[in-house]
Amino acid sequence: MATTNTVEEALRKVEGEAHLYAFHVSGPRNVAPPNWRDIISSSWKDSNYQRIVIACFIQAVYLLELDRQENRAEANSLAPTWWIPFKYKLSQTLIDERDGSIFGAILEWDRTAALADFILMRPRGAPRAVVALRGTLLESQTFRRDIEDDLRFLAWESLQGSIRFNIALEALKSIAKNHGSNNVCVAGHSLGAGFALQVGKALAQQGIYVETHLFKQPSVSLARSLRNVGEKAVFVWKRFKAMLPLNQVAVSSEEDTQKIESLVGKKKWIPHLYVNNSDHICCSYTDPDGKEGKKDDKENMGPPTKSDRI
Repeated sequence: MATTNTVEEALRKVEGEAHLYAFHVSGPRNVAPPNWRDIISSSWKDSNYQRIVIACFIQAVYLLELDRQENRAEANSLAPTWWIPFKYKLSQTLIDERDGSIFGAILEWDRTAALADFILMRPRGAPRAVVALRGTLLESQTFRRDIEDDLRFLAWESLQGSIRFNIALEALKSIAKNHGSNNVCVAGHSLGAGFALQVGKALAQQGIYVETHLFKQPSVSLARSLRNVGEKAVFVWKRFKAMLPLNQVAVSSEEDTQKIESLVGKKKWIPHLYVNNSDHICCSYTDPDGKEGKKDDKENMGPPTKSDRI
């Protein structure tokens, strides 16, 4: 009996090692895990490194759901291998109660794992917590609800009517409160990028600015979704000021500035946008008229090489 169990464990191990989505098979190349040197010179200050690691976290969310559907035990699950190398741990899964699927996760800096490798403190630029959101997963158990939210996004350019929006918003608000908005970020791919954008924007409107990373965000809602959060506030204030008597308007330009800042906020919220020109869903960000043809991937500045794998 013991021999049988040993053989089964060995087979599961071989299967995991050979799986297409195993980290060592399809994970990023030439991206070193953090070590004690990051205390002096943090890899997280490199935007390319940051992009790749966050893409790995989103890939992990896809695999959390696939692990669930395929009933993988913790010992041979694929998802953890995508966050463990970077010294993060799973804090919470975000579950759609309509079908029980995992659509997001909260990953937090794993201080215990870091100390084991003599990393005495969190590297500068590494978030204390990340909310990662997956996109559409065309599997039998997730197809219906994922497509439902896809159609909601296409029809109304909004995901606020989805149960996932409220769950993600509360999760992000909670970790921002616990760790500080400067120490957390939200990231998503495809449909998940749509949620990440709108959740990040909702918090920005409340004056809570959270770093946001969007991989292949559908471009159908570009005009509305990326509108500067403060534009309406400035417009309303100017209209209100125009209705005041002249002598009241001229009381103090500094007072004007303070009032506008209270409405808009001193700090702007600008998401990091990663797109792929060969993807028809998001290519119009860089080629709205469809004239440029296929080129390399781009971010606001550069591409997510991992986005094609997630």
